[in-house]
Amino acid sequence: MIYLLDTSTYIWFVTDDPRLSAPAKRYLEAADSIVYLSLVSIWEMAIKARLGRGLTLPRPFIEMFDEEMLADRFQLLPITVDHIKSVFGLPHIHRDPFDRLLIAQSLAEDLPIISSNNIFDRYSSDRLW
Repeated sequence: MIYLLDTSTYIWFVTDDPRLSAPAKRYLEAADSIVYLSLVSIWEMAIKARLGRGLTLPRPFIEMFDEEMLADRFQLLPITVDHIKSVFGLPHIHRDPFDRLLIAQSLAEDLPIISSNNIFDRYSSDRLW
């Protein structure tokens, strides 16, 4: 199965955080899973790590990212013009620009998103947790 990760899910997985649900962990660890991490999540982590806002990482962002992307075999999902255009078609349920772009990518690529954020359920994306 192919999945898209929410930013928090990625962080919780690589840090072995107990907030990661057991089903989410199984999806991510399944041998046949293809897991995408969006560039929007990397952008979000870089901004929050740099500003020291709402992001606690066990080691420096760049170091953690380089090691974990290789170790966990995540693939990068680029941000395309179609993804950005899809944001305009989303209802105004919440204002988080990172989440909105993740939802747009999930819908445009027809990928279920692994996320604890239940606000994603208010969109037509397929959320797993």
